[in-house]
Amino acid sequence: MKAMILAAGLGARLRPLTDTLPKPLLPIAGRPLIVWNLLLLRRYGVTEVMINLHHLGHLIEQALGSGSEFGMRIVYSKEPVILGTGGGLKQAEPFFGGEPFFVLNGDTLFDMNLDDMTAAYRRSHAVAAMAVRADPEPERWGAVEMDAACHVCRISGRGMNPEGRSEKRMFAGVHLMHPRLLASVPAGRESSIIEAYVGAIQAGETVVGCELAGYWSDIGTPERYAQARRDAEAGLINLKDRLA
Repeated sequence: MKAMILAAGLGARLRPLTDTLPKPLLPIAGRPLIVWNLLLLRRYGVTEVMINLHHLGHLIEQALGSGSEFGMRIVYSKEPVILGTGGGLKQAEPFFGGEPFFVLNGDTLFDMNLDDMTAAYRRSHAVAAMAVRADPEPERWGAVEMDAACHVCRISGRGMNPEGRSEKRMFAGVHLMHPRLLASVPAGRESSIIEAYVGAIQAGETVVGCELAGYWSDIGTPERYAQARRDAEAGLINLKDRLA
């Protein structure tokens, strides 16, 4: 299975740190943030990765190269104009070869069993699986509403009315999807992949939610970046597990 890491963002909320260094290269316990995610993917057998680039993207390419240092093959999708999560994935579509693939946000530090996510995706015959987490304010992150079978029925209030009881979670920025989800995404234009998700749900496709019970942090602000560094130093998330 292949994967794509979304790494084209400006990191504006982390300035001035990101004035000279792209957010995915910010160090966590001596390793760039994006390397943590590469090593997690490798742990679960993913060795071919696409990374999209925009802001200071040449520095990411210089740091990671071909991926051979990590036992992987890394290729790059360059975006002179940012295409967003939808447009970025659409531009990279030929790389996926018509097969399901993981998508990770380049600014997220997390620990999750990707084999469990794959199993849930296959078991549900889903077009996509979304990693979700409990949060007291799910709307702050984009609320994902699931029915009793963990099928996603609404995202940020859009989709289909659930049958029976439903629960809200926050979206954790980790997906597993089939490329057919990209069919409705316009090529060469900025868009959000959430639009494709909502359209798929409304068309009767199954999107399954998978609980992310392990460590998770969005490295979006100086405060959260500082906390993630402290968490790594305290052993709440362990790079050695990924190097094993």
